Amino acid sequence: MSDHLVGRRRALALTPMETRLDVIGRAARLADELGYEAFSVPEGWGLDAGAVIAGLIPQTRRIRFVTGVLSVWGRTPATLAMGAATLQAMSGGRYVLGLGASSPALVEGLHDQAFTRPSAKLREVTVAVRALLDGSRPQLTAAPSARPVRLGLPATPELPIWLAAVGTRSARVAAETADGWIPAWLSRPRLAELAPQMADARAAAGIRSAPLTVVSGPWVVAADDPGEARSRIAAVTAWYLCAMGDWPKFVAAQGFGPQVDSVRAANPRPHPGKGVVPDEAQALLDAFTAHGTPDDVRRQVAEWDGCVDIVSIGLPPGLPWELLEATIRAAAPSTASGPG
Repeated sequence: MSDHLVGRRRALALTPMETRLDVIGRAARLADELGYEAFSVPEGWGLDAGAVIAGLIPQTRRIRFVTGVLSVWGRTPATLAMGAATLQAMSGGRYVLGLGASSPALVEGLHDQAFTRPSAKLREVTVAVRALLDGSRPQLTAAPSARPVRLGLPATPELPIWLAAVGTRSARVAAETADGWIPAWLSRPRLAELAPQMADARAAAGIRSAPLTVVSGPWVVAADDPGEARSRIAAVTAWYLCAMGDWPKFVAAQGFGPQVDSVRAANPRPHPGKGVVPDEAQALLDAFTAHGTPDDVRRQVAEWDGCVDIVSIGLPPGLPWELLEATIRAAAPSTASGPG
């Protein structure tokens, strides 16, 4: 983690399950008004993140937009670079390209690609996209006798690339090739352990011009009724730990094995929006979420300041607007309040 400007930098992050375009637009406009630094639009098996961001750009004035994240298996490096350069031009420099290796379920089941050596794929695509954005010709491998073609747009070496990475190998790729790192489901103690390792890997790769921007944070719900906030945050926690790929194994490896087992036992038929977290697994909510009244949320989110550069506020999908607005306001870098 870099040493500059630690504290009260905030980003909002949606999930792929949030597909209400009107709600996404309202959230982006409110985040822009309240001083959030970035707004992350995911891409999984529903909305096209780049298309969504293109629609949000003219609705906002200053906030940066992040594709958080595009799968490195779903587009060629050239297509990723063209999309990134286009959004950078449309936004007046307010775009961040977020990339990730995705998951076997989506890579194989949606994109019909073999999920092999994901960290190597992440490195290969990131390096290729960076070169194209810098104005270089691509390094051709499948058609080496062809004439390499540069992008027909001005070079954009300043366009940041952030990588979603949680495993040891992929995190090293982020340290060695990217401008930012956006890990999910990492506790604050684990982030503190990894920060020096990431810095060492970056230094060993000879990158000394700029520190790696670390963007991570909790799932967040604020409500006047603390019980409702806990229920909503428990539902998204249970869904990820019972129905979303390798997250249960990853969270358990951070010392939460009994709690993960408890959540999985309590949700034999997981359903988004209806999951529960038993009292004996409360440690999971304490480590990975911020929930309660707006004052509770402000205090809990502030605990992430100092261990990351930008605190990313994860918004559970499907929340009614009144809860979304309360959450966005409570977690904001300013203390602005009142109707949106």
